[in-house]
Amino acid sequence: MNADKHHELRARTKAFALRVIRMSQALPRSREANVLIQQVLRSATGMAANYRAAGRSRSKAEFIAKIGVVVEEADETVFWLEMLADSGIVRPAKLQDLLGKATQLVAIFTASRKTARD
Repeated sequence: MNADKHHELRARTKAFALRVIRMSQALPRSREANVLIQQVLRSATGMAANYRAAGRSRSKAEFIAKIGVVVEEADETVFWLEMLADSGIVRPAKLQDLLGKATQLVAIFTASRKTARD
């Protein structure tokens, strides 16, 4: 992956994590909501942090391993956003854009991992 694309994705994952943080601050608090909020915060920020770490990989094998973690965190973020919507804690329409961006990130990182493996 070229440096420009890497920097763009680094900025995109960080911006995404910040959007999840802002969204979580606006959500109602209940025991159930708090659990889901904690999970989506952890996975979204973990995705951004792990993508940043992947850029510092010392070998192709290390990059593939780290980008694999990014794929897992991105997919988990999709799951927790779906849970927020499906549980009724957040109206699905309010999560549509965020869920779309998360799904795009899963696809991008899955393709990146596949390309790196080839």
